[in-house]
Amino acid sequence: MPPRSTTHAVGIDLGTTYSCLSILTPHGQPQTLPNTEGELSTPSVVFFEGDDAIVGTEALRNSVTCPERVVMHAKRHMGDPQKNWVIDGRVYTPVDVSAFIVRKLLDGAEQQLGVPIKRAVITVPAQFSEIQRQCTVDAGKLAGLEQVDVINEPVAAALCHVLSDGMWFAEIANDQTVLVFDLGGGTFDLSLVKYNQNEVRVQASGGDLHLGGLDWNKALETFVCDQFSRETGQDPRLDRESMQSLSIEVEQVKRALSVRDKASLMVQHAGRRKTYAVDRERFETLTKKHVTATENITKGMLKANRLGWQNVDAVLVTGGASRMPMVKSMLDRISGTTLNTMLSPDQSISHGAAYYAGMLMSGQSLETSSLNREARAKLARVTQQSVNARGLGILVRDMETGNRVGHYLIPANTPLPAAYRQRFGTVVPNQKRVSLHIVESGTGEPDQPVELGTCVVDELPANLPIGTPIEVTIRYDAQARVHVEAKELGSGKSARTTIVRRENVAAQSVSEVTAPEEGWASLEEAPQVANATSKTVPQKPIAPAPAAKSKSVFV
Repeated sequence: MPPRSTTHAVGIDLGTTYSCLSILTPHGQPQTLPNTEGELSTPSVVFFEGDDAIVGTEALRNSVTCPERVVMHAKRHMGDPQKNWVIDGRVYTPVDVSAFIVRKLLDGAEQQLGVPIKRAVITVPAQFSEIQRQCTVDAGKLAGLEQVDVINEPVAAALCHVLSDGMWFAEIANDQTVLVFDLGGGTFDLSLVKYNQNEVRVQASGGDLHLGGLDWNKALETFVCDQFSRETGQDPRLDRESMQSLSIEVEQVKRALSVRDKASLMVQHAGRRKTYAVDRERFETLTKKHVTATENITKGMLKANRLGWQNVDAVLVTGGASRMPMVKSMLDRISGTTLNTMLSPDQSISHGAAYYAGMLMSGQSLETSSLNREARAKLARVTQQSVNARGLGILVRDMETGNRVGHYLIPANTPLPAAYRQRFGTVVPNQKRVSLHIVESGTGEPDQPVELGTCVVDELPANLPIGTPIEVTIRYDAQARVHVEAKELGSGKSARTTIVRRENVAAQSVSEVTAPEEGWASLEEAPQVANATSKTVPQKPIAPAPAAKSKSVFV
C-alpha cells in the first residue's frame, strides 16, 4: 500500500446521465477505476431511503418503483436556485445531489488506492456559466475534496487524444487543428483545438447546454405515449412510475438502434401492456431536428471563426450519444473527412481530466506524487490554454431606450488569462459611490445578462464634478477566476473584488436589479483590451470598440 501522503492525479467526469473517475498510473497512463460495485460508469442517479443516499445502478432500479424518492439529471439544473427536491422533509439542491455522486466515485477509488483523495479535476461543459462552474466546485468540496479544479469537457477530450495517441501525428507537422464534437447525455459541446507536441490551445467553443441524448429519448417517448394514448385512451405521461419504466425502455432501444435496424419496447400503464417495434428510420425521423441542431451549431462555430473544413485536420467524436449512426453520418457529410472515433465515448473525458490533474501536479515532489519522474517530465512540458465561453462585463442602461443591457468588456472565446480596461464618468455632481454589477452573457438572447456580483467604489472625494473618470478593469486569471477593480483616477480611491460565486448568487433577471441614481456613471471612452500574462493591464488597446455615449453604468 502506498504511503498515505501519496497524491494521485484524479479526473472526474460528472455527467448528466453517467459519471466516472480515472487516475494516472505511475507511468502517466489513464486508468478508469470501477465503483464499489465494479462498474466503470456510474449512473448519475440518487435514491433517498431514510438517512441513506444510494447512488448508481441500485438507485436507477428503484426509480421505477419509487420515482418520488429518486433524483436524476441534476447536472441540467446546476446553478438554478429555484430547483430542488424535497424528500422526507429534506431539501436537496443540484449541488447536494452532485456531491453524493462525486462521493460515490471517491469511495470506490479510495477503496482501491488505499489512500484518501483530497484533490481532483472535475469536468464541466464549455458552455457552463461561472455560477455553474462554482457550483461544481462546491459539489466536489461538499463530497470531501479539499481542492477542486475544473476543465471544459471538450478540452479534456482533446488532452486525452493528444497525450494518448495524438503526439505521433503532431511530430510530423507544426500544428494540428481538431474539432472536438462531444454529444453527451445532457449537453452538447464543441471546441476547436490547435495543438503541437507541447501545447494545447482552444481557439473557440460552442454548444448547447440543453441538447443531449436525453432529448432523443424524449422524442421517442412522446411518439410512443401518443400512440398508446390513441389506442387505449390512457396516457402514460400522467403516471410517474409508468413514465420511469418507459424511459428505461427507451434508453435501451436507443442504444440497440445504434447497432441494429430494429428494436422493440414495452409500455405498461393503467393495467394495459403494449409492445411497439421501432426501426432506425422511424427513430431518425422523430429526432431529425436534434441532429440538425448539432449540425447548425457546428457550422456556425466554424463560420464565426472564419474557418472552413479545410482548416480542420481531424474531427474527434466523443460522448455517449455520439454513438448514434445519424450523428456520425451527419459529421461525415458536412466535414468530408474520416472521423476519429478512437476515443472512448464513456471514459475519454475522465481520462483527459486525469491528464490535466497530472499536469497541475507535475511540479510536485517525487516523495508525494504517484507519478514517476518520466511521467512528470512529460506532463510538465505540456500546457493548455482555454477560452471563456461567455462574454463578461458590466450592467449598463441604454440612455436612448432605458433598457438595462450587458456591456461586455471580455468577449466570448477570448484566450485566457486576459484583462480589459474601460473608463466611465460620474453622472451627478458630488457623486459619493459607484457600484458595478458584474455580468456575463446568457446562453439565450444576448441581451439577457446574468449577474455574478458587485464591485463598489465608496466614499468618493467631495465635490466631484459630473464626468469624473472611473476606470474599470476586469481580469480573468489562468484559472478563469474573475477579478474586478474600479478606481477613481483623481484621488486613486479604488475597490477590488474577486467574484466568488455561490449557488444563492444565481441568475437574476435584469428587471429584478434596482439601485439608486447616484450609482450611475457614463461611458467615457473605448476599452483597453489585452491578453494578460501578469497582473498589470497593458495600456495599448487591442481592437478597441467605438465609444458608446448613449450608455451608462447601471448599479
